[in-house]
Amino acid sequence: MMGDGAMKKTILGAAAAILCAVDPLHMAAIAATAQTASAAVQFGARENVEYIDISPDGHHVVYLQAGPGRATYVFLADLDQGGESRLVVRSDGNPERLRWCNFVTNDRLICQMSAVDFSGIVALPFTRLISIDTTGQNLKLLGQQSSFYDSRVRQFDGEIVDWSGGEDGTVLMSRSYVPEAGRTGSHISRTSDGIGVDRIDVRTLRATRVEAPNPTASFYMSDGRGVVRVMATRAMRGATGQLGATVDFRYRADGSERWQTLGSWDTRTGAGLYPLAVDRDLDAVYVLQKLNGRLALYRVKLDGSMASELVYANEHVDVDDVVRSSRGLRVIGVTFAEAERRTVYFDQDYAALARNLGHAIPNLPLIDFGSASADGNRILVHAGSDSDPGRYYVYDRATRRLNEIMLARPELENVALSQVRSISYPAADGSQIPGYLTLPPGREDARGLPAVILPHGGPSARDEWGFDWLAQYLAHQGYAVLQANYRGSAGYGDDWLRQNGFQGWRTSIGDITAGARWLAQQGIADPNRLAILGWSYGGYAALQAGATEPGLFKAIVAIAPVTDLQQAKDDVADYTDARNVAEFIGSGPHVAEGSPLRHADAIVAPVLLFHGDHDLNVRVIHSQRMDAALRAAGHQSELTVFPGLEHDLADSTARAQMLGRIGAFLDANLHRQ
Repeated sequence: MMGDGAMKKTILGAAAAILCAVDPLHMAAIAATAQTASAAVQFGARENVEYIDISPDGHHVVYLQAGPGRATYVFLADLDQGGESRLVVRSDGNPERLRWCNFVTNDRLICQMSAVDFSGIVALPFTRLISIDTTGQNLKLLGQQSSFYDSRVRQFDGEIVDWSGGEDGTVLMSRSYVPEAGRTGSHISRTSDGIGVDRIDVRTLRATRVEAPNPTASFYMSDGRGVVRVMATRAMRGATGQLGATVDFRYRADGSERWQTLGSWDTRTGAGLYPLAVDRDLDAVYVLQKLNGRLALYRVKLDGSMASELVYANEHVDVDDVVRSSRGLRVIGVTFAEAERRTVYFDQDYAALARNLGHAIPNLPLIDFGSASADGNRILVHAGSDSDPGRYYVYDRATRRLNEIMLARPELENVALSQVRSISYPAADGSQIPGYLTLPPGREDARGLPAVILPHGGPSARDEWGFDWLAQYLAHQGYAVLQANYRGSAGYGDDWLRQNGFQGWRTSIGDITAGARWLAQQGIADPNRLAILGWSYGGYAALQAGATEPGLFKAIVAIAPVTDLQQAKDDVADYTDARNVAEFIGSGPHVAEGSPLRHADAIVAPVLLFHGDHDLNVRVIHSQRMDAALRAAGHQSELTVFPGLEHDLADSTARAQMLGRIGAFLDANLHRQ
């Protein structure tokens, strides 16, 4: 495992290596350069703004910008000086990746780094929180300092529980404490074990204990004003060392030190309640809980009465989350995805602002409010649509001005993009399967197109209406693209989720292949020029569809696919969540029957595989074994392995290479005209 000292040295060295930075707000120059790039490079570029936050005084923003390849830059931009930017820090992505940065004060940030360590017997993901000046100086690690005598590896050093620690320049941080073992010749040995909460001064690292470390604690929730009100615990399965499937929640009444039972959540079934946010003014916690088989939003009093009231429910889909004001101080609404994502605002000021922005930028209906200045005057806004990757704005309440500050994907600013239609089609049993259809730009009424079925990953996830870089690339190349929310997808309630897409693979795969037939029946697609492409579970679905219905697809592309269900269980055997993963996948005949690796001889279409060799979600051995099995069966297969990349292949160069190869592969096998 990389030590904290080594990580600090790596971050500081990387920051010093950057001598200058391009001003990303100079959008015209970037857009002009983008015109000369190939489509694979344009669509494969990582999102230009990966994270953004506004300073307490509202005069600056800090944002993470995708650099070349897998590098990430953190910039500070002055909103009052024409967007002038300067570099704060960077990561090269090999292996450390910067994930986010937030202001604590106007001149001090907290950022999170992550990586996967492959130096031990078992590969381990880890994260570290750092505090750093906006000038890039005085970098400090916020977690517990490592010791030679640590009894175990500290994977995750902690999380920010509350950005308002009760004092200027402080935060509440849940810290992971590891006791020492084997220290001799000294009476001083660390014994704290588990996750506790400290109030930390981000400049001096002076820490004050708020909650004692608890070996069973998973996370804590505060009221947004420096008081911890909810604790989550997760017990082990006896002496097995395996995590249980149930998360238990406790709460404290206002002013009390005694923990009381709030409820529990079954991670397998979603039964019980799951807390989202504490409302200090109402002395209540917002929770997700099922109503008629769908997740709904409730509010539970924390005064000892446990009085519960329904806040919002939807008859068709699950409620996903609450919407908070800046820094999570207030719950201002609830969000969920029907055919399009919707937000219902409880706060009338935000509701009015959302309506007004909708009138000001009618072509960008997907509006999200980000962080705000301490006085609430300046608010970050992201707005996008199906055919616009998104733009970032700063709204000034006092002047009522909306200023665009940067593009999410400047490489695509002058590229024709496609509209996305919400559709539904019949499955074999007559059930209507919701999904999205993307046709080549300017060819909305085209007929007999080559088509690509693009099933989503998960499987317990779903596609939504909006910009999708992979679907848009395929449409740009001339393909009709169908994305189905097959049964087994999340968001539609228990009846739709069913067993999940592994245990109930026949239903899920059947829904996906029914979409291909529907495209042909409607005349949209040429039945002799159908392909299927997927990532993660979507890649699994692509291969399994090729095995169960050989001849339906003329080309198969699988990115980081699961190919053998038993292998997927074996991959996590040395981890504490192994038992839960095994139960999710299940046991029985479906494990062999639902594994495309076991049926490679049935796949007749050419197969193209991509995988990162640092993928912990789905190990690269899945693609390696699939490629070998297909070749042994005499079938056409090609595998590209990207060294050092994780499941999301967060490398613009690698993504461009992948898209270029996909484009050529599909053209060759679908005979695109």
